[in-house]
Amino acid sequence: MKTASFWVMLAAAGAFFCSACHVERRKSDAELGLNSQQASGRHLYDQYCDRCHSAYSSHGRKGPSLKGIFKKPFLSQSGMPANDDRVGDIIRIGRNKMDGFGNVLSDEQIKDLLAYLHTL
Repeated sequence: MKTASFWVMLAAAGAFFCSACHVERRKSDAELGLNSQQASGRHLYDQYCDRCHSAYSSHGRKGPSLKGIFKKPFLSQSGMPANDDRVGDIIRIGRNKMDGFGNVLSDEQIKDLLAYLHTL
């Protein structure tokens, strides 16, 4: 019995430690090849957007993933054109459950944020 429980505990410990195996280290701005505007946008994204929108997945978030947001002609949720004007309006005014950030972010900060979103 002791041998069986040892193997069960060993397997459980292995599963626990391997659950973190797929976690990838966060890359630096330089590793991602971000220019200064994109890096500024990344910082704003981390501060304001990441709590609801993951850059790379929607797992555990309220809002959709923003990965590839500008890689398609239309936004997946609304069907609106995927361009700086439409996405900028959503950031400023908000949409559906998302509050707008027009009173929080300057026009320059929104441009920086859009520059970063183009890198996703």
